[in-house]
Amino acid sequence: MPILNRAAELQDEVTEWRRFIHSRPELLFAVENTAAFVAEKLKEFGVDEIVTGIGRTGVVGLIRGKGDGRTIGLRADMDALPITEISGKPWASTTPGKMHACGHDGHTAMLLGAAKYLAETRNFNGNIAVIFQPAEEGGGGGNLMVKDGMMERFRIEEVYGMHNLPGLPVGQFAIRKGAIMAATDEFTITIKGRGGHAAMPHMAIDPIAIGAQVVANLQLIASRTVDPLRSVVVSVTKFNAGFAHNVIPNEASLAGTVRTLDDEVRNVAEHRLRQIVTSLASAHGAEAEIHFHRNYPVTFNHAAETEHAAAAARVIAGDQNVNAEVDPLMGGEDFSYMLNARPGAFIFIGNGDSANLHNAAYDFNDDVIAHGISYWVRLAEQRLDS
Repeated sequence: MPILNRAAELQDEVTEWRRFIHSRPELLFAVENTAAFVAEKLKEFGVDEIVTGIGRTGVVGLIRGKGDGRTIGLRADMDALPITEISGKPWASTTPGKMHACGHDGHTAMLLGAAKYLAETRNFNGNIAVIFQPAEEGGGGGNLMVKDGMMERFRIEEVYGMHNLPGLPVGQFAIRKGAIMAATDEFTITIKGRGGHAAMPHMAIDPIAIGAQVVANLQLIASRTVDPLRSVVVSVTKFNAGFAHNVIPNEASLAGTVRTLDDEVRNVAEHRLRQIVTSLASAHGAEAEIHFHRNYPVTFNHAAETEHAAAAARVIAGDQNVNAEVDPLMGGEDFSYMLNARPGAFIFIGNGDSANLHNAAYDFNDDVIAHGISYWVRLAEQRLDS
């Protein structure tokens, strides 16, 4: 079965919503205008219950079916990124320094389209909670919505998420059981040496030289500490020190990220990072301060719910267009918090040959919209089969 006829009919209208949201990006929790737009649309659709302010600025709409039953949650994210857009599109960001570079505008619009369809038809028993989340891009908005009691308040028993994927053709889907996206831990290291004249390094303790060794040795976590068949990435992304050509500074600061796909490797990576940094600093007479922040957990798809999601995608796209064993990505997702709270699954939908995510030239592909709406509808009706 191809995309739904009604989804195709909604294409132009939903595209207008998407481009409107795209032109007015908002960051993190400060998505008041986007949330208000979402709430107003849900009201227009006749959604039975609309609650705002969950997780600070999140919105949840409850659509009741034609009979009693369970409640499932469908989630989209609303926030943008602090990037200056260079796409050149007529609907490009009107706010300098902010843009929808990850497609959350498309995710929000597709879920709104599905909400409109489901509110019109109500061809299911039970309830559908459409979840519009703030602050996915580093703020942990999904975690705050869970902590606000969203699952209990709406009696959500299963929860599903979807994200566009550049490079995957339009009309295709990709998913896997288990870990599909990584934990996204962050570290900051301060190496405290002793400053001095660059021409007399023996009189100083050089934090830059020690920091360079730290950068090199942290790569041994992946190459010599963790089983090669288990994934870990350690990337140093900041290295700041010094202020003059002829001065060895007192301190050097480094920062970066650790990405893992299971808690055992996550624990090992943190332990070895601390051990390497502390030992190298001590060996050279310096001191080290380490701040290790455990950020988003692994995005882990539950087995049964992954099968349900893949089955819904196959109905829309055909068996040949659904990869149910896609390799996991080392990027992170705070939908992971919702999957820790309830069983569910996270699926990728193809965005075609577009610029990559978090790129200043990126734009969500509007050809995806009817496929995304159809997937949401099919999944909801399948899980709440009348």
